[in-house]
Amino acid sequence: MRIAIDTMGGDAGPAAAVQGAAAAVLARPGLQADLFGPGDRLSDELKNLPRHLAAAGSLLSVHHAPSLIRQDQRPTDALRRGGETSMAMMLKHVAARGSVAGVSAGNTGALMALARRELGTVADIPRPAICTAIPTRGDGRCYLLDLGANVDVSAGRLVDFARMGEVMARHVDGIAAPRVALLNVGSEGTKGSNAVREADALLAEVDALNYIGFVEGDGIFAGLADVVVCDGFVGNAVLKASEGLARMLIERVQATFDSHWSSRLVGMLARPALRRLKSELDPVRYNGASLLGLDGIVIKSHGSADATGFSYAVLRAAQEVSRDLPARLALELGGRN
Repeated sequence: MRIAIDTMGGDAGPAAAVQGAAAAVLARPGLQADLFGPGDRLSDELKNLPRHLAAAGSLLSVHHAPSLIRQDQRPTDALRRGGETSMAMMLKHVAARGSVAGVSAGNTGALMALARRELGTVADIPRPAICTAIPTRGDGRCYLLDLGANVDVSAGRLVDFARMGEVMARHVDGIAAPRVALLNVGSEGTKGSNAVREADALLAEVDALNYIGFVEGDGIFAGLADVVVCDGFVGNAVLKASEGLARMLIERVQATFDSHWSSRLVGMLARPALRRLKSELDPVRYNGASLLGLDGIVIKSHGSADATGFSYAVLRAAQEVSRDLPARLALELGGRN
């Protein structure tokens, strides 16, 4: 299984992407990666891999791409002038079946536009949605979509999101009948925008979905649903707020234990529990958002992801490949109204 990597999109440059790819191929037997970026620079990164990652060198291949797409570059400009960039060349490689999936931490708008051009969409989906998993009560998780690709959406698009998220949860996570909900400002049928209320009526008529109606924001983290659907503006705000809250809670708990000698003693005893809490809440663990609806697999990593976070995005791509997600989306959404 070969995954194509745009190494130049992240905030930290290629080091995090190369080391993250190395960690991923070592963690999953049979996985290899094609690295796209300036050839000399990537070769240097491979030579300087940390000792615990050095064995991955033979599983990583360098593909020279002389330029990169900037984070502030407009998608239209990327479409016109981005042909020699690491992102565009990575996606062309995926489209040519040189790799089975692509991963980038780069400009989200450009990635969406270039991926749609190179790969196309399944089942006449007009535009892919961005979807990721977020932690919920217990050890669960919930898929939230859309996260920014579609800001102003119709009821029909919300129904598409619901169906795509349900396929994701069923085939990737093995949930027999995922609970699907619409995010709203209340549970009453009279609340919400016209598009949300119309989508509620449409989803209630889809027998193949386990649609449970509206949930409010706190219901996402309570684990009331396996898939929560909203427009991209709301979804992006929820995601960024939850990530910020998780980091703040971790820092506050640590600061509380460090504030006094007596609490430091308690903190030492509680250290194993604190590590578990950090692992469960840390957004890095859930890095890797799927561009659902493409006729291919593309994963968007956080731009600020370190090597560990980037490795999760690569492993997420491998997981979707193993479930043949685009083919399942094409099959199950092909007959939608």
